[in-house]
Amino acid sequence: MSGLLRPAAEWELVTMIADLASRNCPVEVVGHGSRRNLGRPVAAEVGITTTAIKGITLYEPTELVMSVRAGTPLAAVEDELARRNQMLAFEPLDTGPALGVPRGQATIGSVFATGLSGSRRISAGGARDHLLGVRGVNGRAEVFKNGGRVMKNVTGVDLVRGVAGSWGTLAVLTEVTFKVMPVPEETLTLVFFGLPDDIAVELLTTATGTPFEITGAAHLQAPIAARLGHDALRQQGKSVTALRIENFAKSIDYRRGKLKEVLQAYGRCHELGRESSIAFWSEMTGLSVLPAGPSMLWRISTAPRKGPEVVRAIGRYMPAQALYDWAGGLVWLEVSPSADAGAADIRRVVASHGGHATLIRAEADVRASVEVFQPPNPVAERLTRGIKDAFDPAHILNPGRMYAGM
Repeated sequence: MSGLLRPAAEWELVTMIADLASRNCPVEVVGHGSRRNLGRPVAAEVGITTTAIKGITLYEPTELVMSVRAGTPLAAVEDELARRNQMLAFEPLDTGPALGVPRGQATIGSVFATGLSGSRRISAGGARDHLLGVRGVNGRAEVFKNGGRVMKNVTGVDLVRGVAGSWGTLAVLTEVTFKVMPVPEETLTLVFFGLPDDIAVELLTTATGTPFEITGAAHLQAPIAARLGHDALRQQGKSVTALRIENFAKSIDYRRGKLKEVLQAYGRCHELGRESSIAFWSEMTGLSVLPAGPSMLWRISTAPRKGPEVVRAIGRYMPAQALYDWAGGLVWLEVSPSADAGAADIRRVVASHGGHATLIRAEADVRASVEVFQPPNPVAERLTRGIKDAFDPAHILNPGRMYAGM
């Protein structure tokens, strides 16, 4: 990419996209660029960054709603919310450490454009579930706005959910409006050591099936747990299985006791207090235990109890190490470097067990040669192409980022 355009206002962005569309000139759309190495490489000589389109335009703490221009750093949004003891409940995922980029580089626009959510998704929902409204510019250089400041039933086309997770292939977001939530009064994590994958996921699914409001459920194989920043956890030299409970202190005490009764057959239970819990789950959200390196990284979604089966089946074809989140429904899998990142074998295994897989970390030549995102079925592909043609008929916005030819 030889040139980077920095519009400071929406009208500038409109002018730039109109010019690019008239010349049929492909453009790479980025925020700060922290996720540029995730997805298929974009063949474009020009880039557009939204980092100059920033600022909080609306924040009503009592209404639990915020509107922010898309180029605003996520860190700035979280800092402002923290001042009012509020948060983004879906825990935006920071892929920086996994891609060799410092933490805290993401923009709020990229959070919703990619739709990547952290461990609390199992209880709070994903990023798109919290998105109330969007404003942006499509590939026709048209400004559009959809949604509002409250969640409601939608009649017609729901552009909010359509744009969320589209990775900049449909439009350049300029503003997002979303729900926020109060920070829990208390946080506690129950930890078990040394459980094999099958038993650990059985524990996690048992716990999440209780009425005791689990907001985080993860299992780290021993080699990955050895990378934790928490000394006491890392020095065990064993796998780590963790359950988070949050809310009011009295509620925590009751649920902790009940969970220990339900899970006593799984062995001794250890506890992490508030500060240690926050630090542990921050490592999950920041993927700091999956740091950039020679290994390739996959993100696999499947039925929670199928997670260990999927990992075991993939392990027959290649060395693999796993971190299970969402009670086993999300598997972060590190595999050895190869010409196709093990894509053929991994997709075959995932297809036989159910689910989908996304290649998160690999060299550009590998990402250019394989399907990075889960290939859509024929019906979904036709719909996806139709939406792309409607938003961006010249296919100038992030062409090929998600799928070849789109």
